Amino acid sequence: MGLWCHGLVNGVDHLGLEPLAAAVDAAIPADLAHAWAEHVAASPVLVARQGVFRAQGAVFAYQLSFRSQDRSDPESWTSDVHERATSHVLRATFARDDLESLVGGRHVMVRCPRGYLVDQLPLPPRPDRLIVELPPGLEPDAQVRAGIADLRARGFRFALPAFSDQPEQRQLLPLVDFVKIDVRDLDVEGVPVVRVARSAGATLVGEFVERPEQLALAQDLGFTLFQGSYLGRATTVDRAAARPVGL
Repeated sequence: MGLWCHGLVNGVDHLGLEPLAAAVDAAIPADLAHAWAEHVAASPVLVARQGVFRAQGAVFAYQLSFRSQDRSDPESWTSDVHERATSHVLRATFARDDLESLVGGRHVMVRCPRGYLVDQLPLPPRPDRLIVELPPGLEPDAQVRAGIADLRARGFRFALPAFSDQPEQRQLLPLVDFVKIDVRDLDVEGVPVVRVARSAGATLVGEFVERPEQLALAQDLGFTLFQGSYLGRATTVDRAAARPVGL
């Protein structure tokens, strides 16, 4: 049973599932286990990768997100589906070797749902590389704020996406290091939103940069990181050839 099983939190088997998993593994016939291993080895392990760029064009980080074998997203992003999709991305990234072939020494941004923020689901112990992106619409209740504070104490950094100066977003500003703003909205009320977004000292990320004039406006408003199809489209990467490793 892997480190990221839902019954394990920070490597501790809170639900007592480890003996059960071992018994189940032992009961599987060897030929069936071999066939399953071959199937898994031949199956694609897909993630989408899009660069987050500095003003000079260098890649600061890669945003990694879920892709399925049929290249479609789940029809309904329930909390359980989002958790499984995030687990897939984290496993494909940090539970396989040759990380640098995927991200080339850059940071990694992965959107993580509430369970990862409140320690119900464990994050890979790589605060040196992983930037945790909060889910849109996150309710900043006491448990969430305490969980983020604890993860920050462990060295993790956080990104707040789709910032539009909503009350719940303002509560999260002191806890995040990066604030993402849709540059397509900057020409309407950009200056006030940008002023609030940077009020706690976060680095501003202009997302959905689709045209050169959007990039220029974001730069004029003080953004230092940029993401969008004008700079680089998301591409799908298959991690199947990278050997699974323990953490």
